[in-house]
Amino acid sequence: MSNSVIIVLNCGSSSIKFAVFEAVSPLPRKPLWNGKVQGIGGPGPDFGETGVQPFAIELGAEHPYHDALRIIRERITARLEDRPVAAIAHRVVHGGSKYFESTRIDAGVLRDLRSYVPLAPLHQPFALEAIEILLRERPDIVQIACFDTGFHHSLPKVEQILPLPYEWWQRGMRRYGFHGLSYAYMATALAERHGERARGRTIVAHLGSGASLCGMQQLQSVATTMGFSALDGLMMGTRTGALDPGAVLYLMEIEKLTLQEVGHLLYHDSGLLGVSGISSEPRVILRHVRDSGEAGERARIALDLFVRRIVREIGSLVAALGGVDMLVFTAGIGEHSEEIRARVCADLAWLGLELDEQANAAHAPVISSADSRVLVGVEPTNEEWVAARDTLCILGAQPSS
Repeated sequence: MSNSVIIVLNCGSSSIKFAVFEAVSPLPRKPLWNGKVQGIGGPGPDFGETGVQPFAIELGAEHPYHDALRIIRERITARLEDRPVAAIAHRVVHGGSKYFESTRIDAGVLRDLRSYVPLAPLHQPFALEAIEILLRERPDIVQIACFDTGFHHSLPKVEQILPLPYEWWQRGMRRYGFHGLSYAYMATALAERHGERARGRTIVAHLGSGASLCGMQQLQSVATTMGFSALDGLMMGTRTGALDPGAVLYLMEIEKLTLQEVGHLLYHDSGLLGVSGISSEPRVILRHVRDSGEAGERARIALDLFVRRIVREIGSLVAALGGVDMLVFTAGIGEHSEEIRARVCADLAWLGLELDEQANAAHAPVISSADSRVLVGVEPTNEEWVAARDTLCILGAQPSS
């Protein structure tokens, strides 16, 4: 694999992110470069990468996703010059009940992954489309699927099983958990930064457009807020999080919404966007909390509800863990919003948790005060590195963790 690289693709419904790593051991934490196409399917898609300001691109109306992938391939090929590609790693959200570790993709694996599309309709189809295109057009390149559900394979059965008739458990319906690549990175990074303390009762808050919590012991997942689907748990940017199933039945039986309309409502029109009517992003909503009238009221209640759901779910994980030694924030909101972190921590003061305001404002690795009974940290996630690390292992190298 001399001089070769590993390309990591993270395909969403409206964007494709990529990162290019040197295929060497130990695997560098930082890619050679990265970038993304965003706005796929919208009126103004653009492309940006390390060292290059985003610029507008044209994507065909019939196959915009295919065109976006082609542009990424052309840009990577040009920048690599003659360096070979050892493999392409894909973030695949759902591995179902069959795939727990990163896996080399062939026709059989791809067929299995298609069957999991209903479990992750926002993400799974787009990763599979990229895989199918590359299998067809570049069958010579190894492709690896890296699963967001895999890290939670350590969940005890009592956390996996749903309170449905037992036959549904036997048929594969269970709580899977998500954001596993992010939590896998946390398991590595927190051990490096905090040593043995990280092996205690740790709660990681992955707060981005999608959001979840993971309770860890010995750096393994023992409880998490997302379950059978990525709709469960915390309130998110556009997703409801946990919702009384009776409300879904009401929408369909009384309000006469179709299955498709309910799905769109729960995935795309709810959460911070739905409650605020302003945005799915807290930083945008925060600009409107002092507005007068209904606009300001909705902005305030959206943020209050977002924080309340995080605090309540942290409380449930504290109960499941029998206490908490460390709380860590990660992902876009977790890493960059000192306001949301401060609000969450203020409501957790009953745990003996005390924030250092200056450290929080600086997004420091440790933002709790010296007197806090719970260590509170901020740790940038690195899902792409985890995917590249797993790929390097499959290719036969042993990267340093």
